[in-house]
Amino acid sequence: MKTWTAALAMALALASNARAQPPRFTGADVGGQPPGTSSELVPDVLEKVGIDQKLNAQVPLDAEFRDENGRPVTLGEYFGKRPVVLSLVYYECPMLCTQVLNGAVAAFKVLNFNVGDEYEVVTLSFNPKETPAMASAKKETYLNKYGRPAGAKGWHFLTGDQAAIDALTSSVGFRYTFDQGSQQYVHASALMVLTPDGRVSKYFYGIDYPPKDLRLGLIEASGGKIGTPVDQVLLYCYHYDPHSGKYSMVVMNVLRVAGVATVALIGGFIAAMWGLDRRKSKRASAMAPPAPQV
Repeated sequence: MKTWTAALAMALALASNARAQPPRFTGADVGGQPPGTSSELVPDVLEKVGIDQKLNAQVPLDAEFRDENGRPVTLGEYFGKRPVVLSLVYYECPMLCTQVLNGAVAAFKVLNFNVGDEYEVVTLSFNPKETPAMASAKKETYLNKYGRPAGAKGWHFLTGDQAAIDALTSSVGFRYTFDQGSQQYVHASALMVLTPDGRVSKYFYGIDYPPKDLRLGLIEASGGKIGTPVDQVLLYCYHYDPHSGKYSMVVMNVLRVAGVATVALIGGFIAAMWGLDRRKSKRASAMAPPAPQV
């Protein structure tokens, strides 16, 4: 049972890279097991698992949780100024959740945005039995991986009761279930980017999150309040595809930018040549001998 559950978790991670809707598998799709094995139970489990996109949905900012120090907090404490990256995991997950967090921290390390400065990160355990002590241990592990001590102020590891967990997971379309046979949760994998006012802006699926996509997602979620003018050009050339959870190049917009850049370069070259000719003419006039006096 544990074997197919691990295989299921990996299959979900790969499938959720490509689709926002709950993936469906046959018995042979999980762990390569033939029909007639315990993997025939998988489709029934998967009916309860997936990520339903709810772009622009409002998360419950008044939902109450506990932070890694056991302090009662509301979700809204982490919103208001910066976009937020939300990850839904559970801390004792044997495989997939670790890969989600590893993928997230790998992307965060590449970004030149800093956790706590340009954006916040909220990691919530959807297992109501997990404790702030578990959250604290997980935070220490991932802050060490992140390698920027100042990130402690901006990466929050939360636990909560079932009602608060349900309110948040439902608001972002995250569906999961507990498998009695393996005594583990079955779930999909994604990072969600939320706006400063707590609305769902982007979903990035799977366990590998391209830093370019995450950066552009944060810039869009912030309403352009972070990033550079170059990023705004990139956002014109790349558009978010909600089906794949990735940014794709818009060829026509790239050609338009290239055309504008070409015209600007030609115009700049002409202006430079014209300025050079004027300077040469002035120097020639200054060096010419004065006209003879009659």
